[in-house]
Amino acid sequence: MEIEEPEPPPRQPKELPKIRRLHDSVVNRIAAGEVIQRPVSAVKELVENSIDARSTAINVAVKDGGLKLIQVSDDGHGIRYEDLPILCERHTTSKLSTFEDLQSIKSMGFRGEALASMTYVAHVTVTTITNGQLHGYRVSYKDGAMEHEPKACAAVKGTQIMVENLFYNMVARRKTLQNSADDYSKIVDLLSRFAIHHIGLSFSCRKHGAARADVHTVATSSRLDAIKSVYGVSVAHNLLKVEAQDDDPSSSIFEMNGFISNSSYSAKKTTMVLFINDRLVECTALKRAMEVVYAATLPKASKPFIYMAITLPPEHVDVNVHPTKKEVSLLSQEVIIGKIQSLVESKLRNSNEARTFQEQTVEPSASCPITASPMVANKDRRHNPSSSGPKSQKVPVQKMVRTDSLDPAGRLHAYLQAKPLTDLENSNSLTAIRSSIRQRRNPKETADLSSIQELLDEIDSKCHSGLLDIVRHCTYVGMADDVCALLQHNTNLYLANVVNLSKELMYQQVLRRFAHFNGIKLSDPAPLPELITLALKEEDLDPECSENDDLKKKIAELNTNLLKQKAELLDEYFCVHVDEDGNLCWLPVILDQYTPDMDRLPEFVLCLGNDVDWEDEKNCLQGISAALGNFYAMHPPLLPNPSGDGLQFYKRSKHLSASDDGIDISVNGGNDSKMEDEIDHELMAEAQIAWSQREWSIQHVLFPSLRLFLKPPVSMAANGTFVQVASLEKLYKIFERC
Repeated sequence: MEIEEPEPPPRQPKELPKIRRLHDSVVNRIAAGEVIQRPVSAVKELVENSIDARSTAINVAVKDGGLKLIQVSDDGHGIRYEDLPILCERHTTSKLSTFEDLQSIKSMGFRGEALASMTYVAHVTVTTITNGQLHGYRVSYKDGAMEHEPKACAAVKGTQIMVENLFYNMVARRKTLQNSADDYSKIVDLLSRFAIHHIGLSFSCRKHGAARADVHTVATSSRLDAIKSVYGVSVAHNLLKVEAQDDDPSSSIFEMNGFISNSSYSAKKTTMVLFINDRLVECTALKRAMEVVYAATLPKASKPFIYMAITLPPEHVDVNVHPTKKEVSLLSQEVIIGKIQSLVESKLRNSNEARTFQEQTVEPSASCPITASPMVANKDRRHNPSSSGPKSQKVPVQKMVRTDSLDPAGRLHAYLQAKPLTDLENSNSLTAIRSSIRQRRNPKETADLSSIQELLDEIDSKCHSGLLDIVRHCTYVGMADDVCALLQHNTNLYLANVVNLSKELMYQQVLRRFAHFNGIKLSDPAPLPELITLALKEEDLDPECSENDDLKKKIAELNTNLLKQKAELLDEYFCVHVDEDGNLCWLPVILDQYTPDMDRLPEFVLCLGNDVDWEDEKNCLQGISAALGNFYAMHPPLLPNPSGDGLQFYKRSKHLSASDDGIDISVNGGNDSKMEDEIDHELMAEAQIAWSQREWSIQHVLFPSLRLFLKPPVSMAANGTFVQVASLEKLYKIFERC
């Protein structure tokens, strides 16, 4: 008997999912997560906005890798008050108005999403001021809208944007970004890349509260100098310049210029800095092509350093292919990469073939003799008849000189047997070295004017041979005080006046580089009347007296007119450029890698007006050279040295009066007031930086230049520039008696 099973009930069809319109807040939060992926993305967007605002200085401060604070300040044109209400709304921008504008876009930003995205994942505060406004405005934003009406406030030129508590409402992402050191290093790397491309701007990046910036560059005209200041001298010295271009419409139209590392460069990873139409981007295909060239051309698959700036017609670049704009799409990309690859390969092969290695011979040093004198050698032969040649003798104890252990020179020469040079070889070697130095440092060997030649002849005739030997072969030990440095020469220790030495060196270099200077462009032209008035006020014993103000104004006017009349001479011969309006715009480069203390600029301008004899040619040129020498000399900074007794200048007294708190301290048995000493840490940090920079320049710029160029005059032997403070032989005799 079969039992029929009941049929299962019919299955109810599942309700199909509905398509819903996402709320605007959800859409904006999702978009914000794509545009602002991590703190460095926010910094990149803000810095690019500052560049679009035609800024000349951009400063970045970061706290906890950017999660707690990102502050970007610039001196650009600012934001109009009328634009503040819609500043942080999505797709609001001043860069374009129609889609076709993308075909010719040249600005860094164009979508109007960066600031809006930040307001959805962080707290954003904007402070801005435009030209002509008496005060600035500050306003905070959240979720794309203003939290309050703009408030009037004090502000400096440009815009400052603070992004606080980044990803405060995105818990998962915030937890993945807890390693603040990693994010801060990415921000430093980003600013470094911007700094070597936009060389007309100054960049600064530091941790919030830190006195010293990790990236600090100034505007310069040399790309190589920018690379040197950011990535170091060792990188800059191992770079080759590359240039390529193609103007064939049938294949590709582009221009490329940049620098690539040579065969002497060594690194653990590839560094590629790529700008396309001034936009910092990445191109994986081009990077891989460069690595292939280096692996095939150089040994050990060298990891290169590459900087390239590629310029194409705007219509050949699609900039709208990545949310963070870090990638672009190029027309004829394969052709462009192929031509750049061929050029780089050819450049590397030529540099590799020309690479030569020469054996270096070390001459015996006077302070560490290698071979013994003939008399001692003969004595040894009598004691040891089997010796077949001269033997190196142990240096007497009283002749052993201790030098700086960090100085690479002199570490191994005592263990090497020097190959003696014949007189002819020695002469040729010295001549070649001197010739190369002159060609590198002095573009023109002979002076154009007889007056300059006479002044140079006077330097040669008054040179002190003993001091010249000390300067040529001394070892820098360190600074003894604010003015004097300790030098070691053979077995003697000397105190040398750094100010006198640097003043004389600068004077001599001005005469040698006469009419062949490179220039330093002042970021802001300095008005001569204001500089002269400032110098006169510094010299005035009673600055509060207003009786002499008219006289000072008259002196400033006369000197300004005089320097404007002599502007052509100053510009042509000394690279001191004064424009038609009486503004100082350029100064000469006297020593490479050294910039004078601009606090002494007023004194220099006043000296040009008052102390130069403009009627006599020789006296005039000598007076200008002496004024430049005094200005460029390495004087102590005007801020007192914060070490030792100078610390007292940075203490300020805080007066706590009884009336401040509404309490009668005298009734309670206390004193009428309380004085507390506080340190002005900001001013002290500024002084520490100034003094440390001066000491670095003395050790690494001044003394190497002294050894090469200075011819110390006879007067330095008697005026206290050099003072012997110790002699090792005499000290040894003293200790021998003990």
